[in-house]
Amino acid sequence: MKISCQESITDGDNFAQKVANLEKYGFDGIELNGNRLHDEKDLAERRAVLKSSKVRPSSICGGFPCELVHAEPAKRRAAADAVKRFLDIAADLGAAGPISVPIFNNNVRVPDLSPWKTQHQLEVELLTEVLREIVAHAESAKVALLLEPLNRYESTSLKNVGEAAGICRALGGKGAKVMADFFHMNIEERSTPKAFEEIADVLGHVHLADNTRLEPGTGCIDFKSAFRVLKQKKFGGYMALECGLSDKASVALPKCAQYLRACIAEA
Repeated sequence: MKISCQESITDGDNFAQKVANLEKYGFDGIELNGNRLHDEKDLAERRAVLKSSKVRPSSICGGFPCELVHAEPAKRRAAADAVKRFLDIAADLGAAGPISVPIFNNNVRVPDLSPWKTQHQLEVELLTEVLREIVAHAESAKVALLLEPLNRYESTSLKNVGEAAGICRALGGKGAKVMADFFHMNIEERSTPKAFEEIADVLGHVHLADNTRLEPGTGCIDFKSAFRVLKQKKFGGYMALECGLSDKASVALPKCAQYLRACIAEA
C-alpha cells in the first residue's frame, strides 16, 4: 500500500516544491488538483516535475463537473466528455485515473417517479448506462474512472461502496473502480474493514481522513483494522489524504505519514 497526499493541502510555493516536500515527509504519491490541469503550461510543469521525482501521481481530484446523472442531457454529455478528457490526462501523467461523484445533493436531480422507480433507482440505472461509454474510453487509455460514494448528507446518488462496486462489476470492473473514502465510510458502513473485504476486487483508490475530517490520527477511526484487510487482499494502490490539517502542513503531514506507516506495519 502506498500513501499519497492531495496537492491542495501540501505546502510549497510551486508544484516542484510541493512534490519535494511530500517526498521529504515520507509520501509515495501526490493527488493532483484537476483545476490546475486545464492549461497546457500547468500540465507541462507537472509532467516535467513528476518525470524526475520518486513521488508519483496517484490520482486526479476535481476540475470537472460531477453531473453524470444530471436531469439535463446536455449536462450529462458535458460531464462525460470532461471525464474522458481527464482519463486521457491521467494516462499521460501516469495516474490511476480521475475521481468522480455521480452528482451532489444540491444539484439538479432526476425526478422521483414512484411507484414505477424511485429517484435513487433511476440514478443508479442512468449512471450505469452513462458509464458504458466512459469505461470503454478508460480501458483504451489503460486507466480507470474512480467512482466515489459520499455520505448521505452530501450525495445520495450512491448509498455506499458496495453499491458502487456493483456498478463497477456490471461494467466489467476494469475501466471503472471504486474510490473508497474512510470519512464517508465511517458514516455509511456498518463495518469499514468488512466493506473493504467485500469490494477488494474492484477497489481502485482510497481517501484518508479521520472522523474529524482532519488527517488520520486526529480522531477515533480504526485505520489499522481496515489496513489489515487491505494487506490481506493485496491492495497495491494509493491511499491519499483528502482532509483538513490540524496544524501547518510542515508539521501535520510528516507526523501523519509516520502514523500511517506505523498503522500499515502493525496491521
